[in-house]
Amino acid sequence: MNKNVLEIIAERLGQCSKSQKKIGSYLLENYATAAYMTAAKLSETVGVSESTIVRYATELGFLGYPELQSALKYAARRKLTSVQRLALLKERSDGDPLARSFNSDIESIKKTLAMTDRESFDKFVSALMNANRIYLVGARSSASLAIFMNFYLSILFDNVQVVHTVIGSEAFDQMFRVKEGDVVLGITFPRYSKLTVDVLEFSKRAGATVLGLTDSVRSPIVKTADITLFADNESDTFVDSLTAPLALINALIHEIGRRDPERTEKRFGILERIWAENDVYDDV
Repeated sequence: MNKNVLEIIAERLGQCSKSQKKIGSYLLENYATAAYMTAAKLSETVGVSESTIVRYATELGFLGYPELQSALKYAARRKLTSVQRLALLKERSDGDPLARSFNSDIESIKKTLAMTDRESFDKFVSALMNANRIYLVGARSSASLAIFMNFYLSILFDNVQVVHTVIGSEAFDQMFRVKEGDVVLGITFPRYSKLTVDVLEFSKRAGATVLGLTDSVRSPIVKTADITLFADNESDTFVDSLTAPLALINALIHEIGRRDPERTEKRFGILERIWAENDVYDDV
């Protein structure tokens, strides 16, 4: 579905039955809370039968209530501020927060593995390995992913640069030489960084190959990227979950090393000698 779930609900509100109109009106006003309700809980809250909830989801074009619920969660993550997400978390103080956080990340990794297209993954790796120069772009919390990826790619390649995004206009200053043959990898997750979107569009116009690492086909960088990989980062807290995106980055780095084992072994061999000579690691 190309339209936002809230737009779909609003458009169909006038065509619904009385019961469905009650559901739609409630969802439009309370979508962030409703996103974490079971069908049974939503039916109790709105005052309609659970079967009506399920039928309403399918009539909106979803496969069932779980898919509608997922779309509501996505809408909430895109629109809610950190303060609003924190307030929502206080309302949902159910269960063990430690276990809930870990289980959420475990599920995100499973979802990411399931939705990773192997052909796209292979092409993504090939693009990085064949690039004249690699630019890594990640703003806000995604900057940590770009920096982590740069740590290893800079060992494996001589042509890697992190685009620093603290001052937005300077990102373009760092990329004025980008051209055909270069690869620009943009990383962004809800709420999406406009700067990352703009930098990727700038790179595309310059002739570079654009790679995207994001959460969904609805992400604004998908239309610009030549190849996109998706990682689930669903979180019901004010903290962005980067566990699954980091796992996908690990897999990319592992595959690059596997494809060129001689270079990987040679470079890490040199580093290990330097680390030993300079007493980099504590010998416990």
